[in-house]
Amino acid sequence: MTSVLHPRECKVTRKKQQSYGFSLRIEKDTAGHLIRNVEKNSPAEKAGLKDGDRVLRVNGLFVDKEEHTQVVEIVKNSGNSVVLLVLDEASYKRAEKEGVNLEDLGQKVSRGQQQKQQATPPMANGAITSAPQPRLCYLVKEEKGYGFSLKTTEGKNGLFLVDLSSQGAAAKAGVQNNDRLIEINGKNVENDTHEEVVEKVKNSGNHIMLLVSNEETDHYYTSQKMTLNRERANLELLPLKPRLIELQKGENGYGFYLRVEQNTGDHVIKDVDFRSPAAKAGLKDNDILVAVNGERVDALDHESVVGKIKQSENKPTLLVVDKETDAMYKLAQISPYSYYNRGKDPAPAKTEEKVELHSEQKVNHKPRICKMVKGPSGFGFSLNMAKNKPGLFINEVQSHGPADTAGVENNDFLVEVNGVNVMNESYDKVVARIQSSGDKLTVLVCSKDAYKYFQDQNIPITASMADPIHDTSEPAAYTETTPAELERTSPEPRERASSSSSSHSVASAGTDNSDDTKF
Repeated sequence: MTSVLHPRECKVTRKKQQSYGFSLRIEKDTAGHLIRNVEKNSPAEKAGLKDGDRVLRVNGLFVDKEEHTQVVEIVKNSGNSVVLLVLDEASYKRAEKEGVNLEDLGQKVSRGQQQKQQATPPMANGAITSAPQPRLCYLVKEEKGYGFSLKTTEGKNGLFLVDLSSQGAAAKAGVQNNDRLIEINGKNVENDTHEEVVEKVKNSGNHIMLLVSNEETDHYYTSQKMTLNRERANLELLPLKPRLIELQKGENGYGFYLRVEQNTGDHVIKDVDFRSPAAKAGLKDNDILVAVNGERVDALDHESVVGKIKQSENKPTLLVVDKETDAMYKLAQISPYSYYNRGKDPAPAKTEEKVELHSEQKVNHKPRICKMVKGPSGFGFSLNMAKNKPGLFINEVQSHGPADTAGVENNDFLVEVNGVNVMNESYDKVVARIQSSGDKLTVLVCSKDAYKYFQDQNIPITASMADPIHDTSEPAAYTETTPAELERTSPEPRERASSSSSSHSVASAGTDNSDDTKF
């Protein structure tokens, strides 16, 4: 006779910058995804998680048979609240022995229990916690689509996202099973027909922004007679964040130009000097300026923005986004300033994101931009490819050679050569690119573990993911004095000629061009 098993649904909610307080592990010769190291008085302990629990579902998705790294990603993408369906250690082993279908078991959790939880605002230490929020989820289309289906539910308004693939784009973006769809790319679809919504999804290309709400959030907003919209949304699931850059003025200024793009009106960072305070703080070419010292600047003219920077007592704080992040926020039809303005501090440019959920391995997944100048023996590395496997990798990096000094390491995978993605190019073509580079070469590389991670997650590797360019000193035997270096020796910041001028030319003192200013 099959034993009666009782899985538990634990909703773990943490405060900002707080960890969940548990580790998720797989262990040798032990089945399942295990809960370990539950910290005393942590959100995990308060939610009822216990050491040895096995995770069956995450946010409604059955994960018992999924890869461990995939389960970790789903939990990390849940923001500050995650719902885990778990089975205690003894029950899991018993179910395994008796051949119980754990997926069916998970589906039999009482809906009445969920409704009871949703009927009362969540409590913590006797006080009502913050109100639930709708979520903005940014989906990047994969080979098998977005990884969800749409359905209507009798007696309920709108369409619901169901049949989520645990490894699909929707689950990775933080969508939960049975979420209700509110907006697509900033447009409300609650009253659209099923066919109209499907058409909007199809017309979205390879990227789509969804505003979704779960049953708990719907219940709360209905009870408060409030409207669900993106202005009230939780933005923490968005994968691309604005960056807060803290500058300290140097002897020759900050080391960048500010320019207005005529077609968009954006205030754009240009020509960041390699060793300048701007570069060291994490500012990058083509970053778009969102705010100065906490004040939004997108509606201001160029002179006003320049004035705000100059009034900062040589220590301005800039909120910026790269072009990819800007495109994501524009898809949602909200400003990146919203992330900053709602008290969710953007990640400092040089601080790696803290991973609150522990897994067995911790890998730095950032690619690296490496600049080098050819020495007497070339660039100092060899290029190889594995038989019948995609990708080119670097080996035989010469100690203290140009590549080594630039930060290239053995077994790094090559992503870009001089700004051109070469991941799908043939070996001979990439070699030709390198050979045609002359004496200078810039490559984007990443470690073997990082390459595998990005490939498994179907995440494009781009230069915008990298830290500022590795600061190298060129060997004296082949150091060149470039116009850029001459410009950095100028004692006073000067305004630049029009944007059509050559990259490093300096305008005469009398030039008046308020749309392109050096700092």
